[in-house]
Amino acid sequence: MEIERVQEIASLSNLNGTIPIEFIRSENEQPATTTIHGVTLEVPVIDLSDLDDQKLVASIFEASKDWGIFQVVNHDITSEVISKLQKVGKEFFELPQEEKEAIAKPVGYKGVEGYGTKLQKEVEGKKGWVDHLFHRVWPPSAINYQFWPKNPPSYRETNEQYTSMLIGVANKLLGFLSKGLGLEEGEIKQGLGGEDLTYMLKINYYPPCPCPELALGVVPHTDMSSITILVPNEVQGLQVFKDGHWYDVAYIPNALIIHIGDQMEILSNGIYKSVYHRTTVNKEKTRMSWPMFLEPPSEFEVGPIPKLINQDNPPKYKTKKYKDYVYCKLNKLPQ
Repeated sequence: MEIERVQEIASLSNLNGTIPIEFIRSENEQPATTTIHGVTLEVPVIDLSDLDDQKLVASIFEASKDWGIFQVVNHDITSEVISKLQKVGKEFFELPQEEKEAIAKPVGYKGVEGYGTKLQKEVEGKKGWVDHLFHRVWPPSAINYQFWPKNPPSYRETNEQYTSMLIGVANKLLGFLSKGLGLEEGEIKQGLGGEDLTYMLKINYYPPCPCPELALGVVPHTDMSSITILVPNEVQGLQVFKDGHWYDVAYIPNALIIHIGDQMEILSNGIYKSVYHRTTVNKEKTRMSWPMFLEPPSEFEVGPIPKLINQDNPPKYKTKKYKDYVYCKLNKLPQ
């Protein structure tokens, strides 16, 4: 069965100035009517070069509790490495269609890795204005290179270099998040699978859309991961739901955007909040983003950390295997 890719639909849509009906959101979801215009959300910005660990722990704790999202600067991943990551990702999406299809998700395949378009069940058969590529980048035992692009030739080396630098940032963040809850530095990471914690990269490709006020790139959601570390390109598009409204998030050059995900909310027994967010699209420009999801291994059980539970604070979430959590979430089943 031929799957229509948004990138191909976009080139036809831009010629006639309309988009297919399945991409037009219902009125209560359309960005034009649901965004607070003229206000950009200044989410917390945290400088990781600060030598005061206590201050870092406190600011990350507050941001994760009150916002579920923050940006980090001076994170030690060079702008050159980030630029190369963006360049090879963009080059992959600019390849001829048949070359991209060579690493598409196989028919009947139950995993998420590979090139694709649709990810989860959508109400009323609606679609997001986005194509994507998923593949695991760490640990080595979790990697399946059949889903990594062969072109551009530097793709693998670039992604491995970025991943090796990102792991240091991730360990630092998980340590701070752990200490914020009054735990030992390594306890959050252990609660997510320790050294088997899986790094899943996604590249989102949102082509120009002739009717950006009617469509969404990715629908409102929280991430299933523990945390997500995201690199955007220069085109604005991330929106966060705060105090009952949708707001654009202001990007800072060379910052990494950190989302608190569902597993972190579960581990912390609701102290940290998974951020509810969505993405909009642009009329003239292609928007891209590179989220890295830090996920427990599929068979690993995640639940509230026992030290955080007591008579006055009973568990608010079930303990379950990560793969079962994912299945329920993607299929819109109760957890």
